[in-house]
Amino acid sequence: MARIFQQDNFEEEVLKSDIPVLVDFYAEWCGPCKMLGPVIEDLAVEYEGKVKIGKVNIDLAEELAMRYQVQSVPTLILFKNGQVVKRLSGALPKARLISEFSLA
Repeated sequence: MARIFQQDNFEEEVLKSDIPVLVDFYAEWCGPCKMLGPVIEDLAVEYEGKVKIGKVNIDLAEELAMRYQVQSVPTLILFKNGQVVKRLSGALPKARLISEFSLA
């Protein structure tokens, strides 16, 4: 299951993680975000222990959305060693996410 990241746990869970972290910045009111939700959940199960996968609700964590310049949702950002290494926006198919973020 995808983790929930918020302002109070983001540094520990994402920036200080020993493994890569894929973060889905989303909003409850966003149609494409709802379409992407099940894909994110599938990836979280498939890559457990290899890649930490979680979500940030931009309406509840506005500071994080601003810090990472999230201008549209969904936006997915891959972090490694506390650094942003890749970002994509839009509801993309699972196969493309695996390919784009080199999860395979």
